[in-house]
Amino acid sequence: MSGPAPSKKEIPARVFIHEKDERTGSKILHIDVESPLLNEIVRPGESTYCGGKAGGVFIGLKREMIKRAEKILGETRE
Repeated sequence: MSGPAPSKKEIPARVFIHEKDERTGSKILHIDVESPLLNEIVRPGESTYCGGKAGGVFIGLKREMIKRAEKILGETRE
C-alpha cells in the first residue's frame, strides 16, 4: 500500500463485505463502499471498473465521472 501522498485526498467512506442475504436482496457476496461524496462522482446505476493493487483496490473512473470528480476537487480547493 502506498499510503498518503499530496495528490491523494482522503474522503469519509464506509466499507462493508456484504454477504448473500435474501432480507436485503443481496444475491451474491460483494463489497459495498458507501459515501455521499462517491455518489456525486459515480451516480446510482452507473458502472465503472475495479482492479486489485498492492494493499487494496483501484476504482477507475469514466470520463464523465472524472469531470464530476474534478469539479468537486475544484470546489474543495476554494
